[in-house]
Amino acid sequence: MEKNILLIATLDTKRSESLYLKKAIDRHPGCRALVMDISMAAHDFADAEVTAAAVARAGGSSIDEINRSRERSRITATMIRGAVALAGELLEAGKIGGVVGLGGSTGSLMATDVMRALPFGVPKLMVSATAALPGLATRYIGTGDIMLFHTVIEIAGLSPLLKNVLDRAAAAAAGMLEVGRLDAAGARTPGRRAVAVSQFGICEGCASRVRKQLEASGCDVIGFSAAGVCDRAMEEMIAKKMFDAVVDLAPGGVGEHIMAGMRSAGPHRLEAAGKIGIPQVVAPSGVNLMSPRKSRYKPDYHQRKKFDLDKLRTFLRLNGEEIEQVACEFARKLNQARGPVRVLLPTRGWSSIDGPESAIFEPETDRRFIDRLQREITNPRVEIRTFDLNLEDPAFAGIVAENLLELLGR
Repeated sequence: MEKNILLIATLDTKRSESLYLKKAIDRHPGCRALVMDISMAAHDFADAEVTAAAVARAGGSSIDEINRSRERSRITATMIRGAVALAGELLEAGKIGGVVGLGGSTGSLMATDVMRALPFGVPKLMVSATAALPGLATRYIGTGDIMLFHTVIEIAGLSPLLKNVLDRAAAAAAGMLEVGRLDAAGARTPGRRAVAVSQFGICEGCASRVRKQLEASGCDVIGFSAAGVCDRAMEEMIAKKMFDAVVDLAPGGVGEHIMAGMRSAGPHRLEAAGKIGIPQVVAPSGVNLMSPRKSRYKPDYHQRKKFDLDKLRTFLRLNGEEIEQVACEFARKLNQARGPVRVLLPTRGWSSIDGPESAIFEPETDRRFIDRLQREITNPRVEIRTFDLNLEDPAFAGIVAENLLELLGR
């Protein structure tokens, strides 16, 4: 069966390079590239299966308006909106099995916006001359499962070097199509529940033990590193109803967002599971810490208790007022939950770097979080339980797993 891949490019600036990549993809057995033109400048090329005019219409405008306008941000948003709509329609109709983008800065930003709008598991490859520019790579990928191919050389002219790059990109795209799109059936093991787990290095032992116990009890466990990006992606995937339950071991991204830390997971962290009503077990790993950029330290930050995670990241202890502020935000989010929630709070430290022997251990400050959370929670679906343990104690992992299984009804 022929497998189609959508090739998103700007024919007004990269026609010859795009058509070369199309032909290179077409040379692979069973593969065919469909070109989507997202050009914003006028041209008379007729090489695209999905024309720029069609993209503009789908975005609520016309190609003449796009060509005439000098409001670059507005017309870019229009073309992205149209491309997202048409790519989604092609995917839903089974007419494409994956996406490849080709471009520089603007083309890469536009194409990856389209890719991120498509479901997890759809093959996505961005061939970009600007993939390594500081700040752009993370913008291109965001929370999407996108592969970046850095061309190194500019995508301009069909030199032997660029042909080699495009040939390799075509082979990569064809290889991803061999695996194909992950559909709803393939995302779950029949007869097993899918459980999302947030985790981080400072609660890795707990996460590993929870995973093993849940897997032995008939669950597929999908982990997400709570460094600010993958836990944000976890929220998006929860909202799409990909999981039956959540074990949120490391929800520190909530406080990091308030404190503008490097692990900020955005304004909607800890909300998706509650909105759709699936069971949640929440633990506090890292919630009493923040990781602001050192260039943005406030004067008192230099006097805080700290832990150097590595040469780039340092955790600072939250003070009493800050941790109560975070508790209030937790309560605001959990009070919206439409399903059962268990908040499990150890009192002897909230991570592997937080215990009686640690310089950052402050049980009295942690107690302020617990007390404030208990006062602020008004949702009867939310139950708070405390334990005379450290979060990394093996017994605590067993408690987490047992509580989740209980909420799932075994």
